[in-house]
Amino acid sequence: MDIKARTAEGKLINIEMQLFNPYHMEKRTLFYWSGMYFHQIKEGSNYSHLKKCVTINILNYSCLPNDRYHNIFHLREDHTLIPLIDDIEVHVMELTKLEEHAIPVKGGLVNWLLFLKGVDKTNWEALTMNEPMLKKAMDTLEFLSQDAQTRMEYEARLKFLRDEASRVEGAKAEGFIQGKQQTARKLLARGYDIAAVADITELPQDDIKALTLEQ
Repeated sequence: MDIKARTAEGKLINIEMQLFNPYHMEKRTLFYWSGMYFHQIKEGSNYSHLKKCVTINILNYSCLPNDRYHNIFHLREDHTLIPLIDDIEVHVMELTKLEEHAIPVKGGLVNWLLFLKGVDKTNWEALTMNEPMLKKAMDTLEFLSQDAQTRMEYEARLKFLRDEASRVEGAKAEGFIQGKQQTARKLLARGYDIAAVADITELPQDDIKALTLEQ
């Protein structure tokens, strides 16, 4: 799901929520950020009209090699950390890293993330005490959950996302195996025996034998 917004100051914000890993998320993030930035002005317009663009990724999987559930990226010089420009800002929020976080006792982002993650409803009251605006979101969710058509559409959307994730995983696995088979064919053509090819490619010897029948 994508939500696009513009603040009163003209800052552009794109919020993307991902239930499953679409892969290449870092490149995808920069691609969509650059689109927001680029399309602000028409060709020949003054660059001074460009406003800050913020991307917020809320992910139901882990993609960054640390334990922080909220990471923020800017464009800075490596040594002095001075910013080149403040126009780029990327937030990555990983719901899977909330596992060790108990219900907080104060306000803040973590309350919203716990709600999005699907914290047990018995904890909703504590979250709304920390963040009163969450009450509106909870009431809306309760209303939608009572509507049969909305539930069907939601479940159909989840099924599509799961099927798409499985398709992507299957395609990657198929491509990986095809690459190994191509390597095996080259090794066989160079005179390697079946056992050696199986050891190098980690393919079953029966599969290697089948490839020899193709030649």
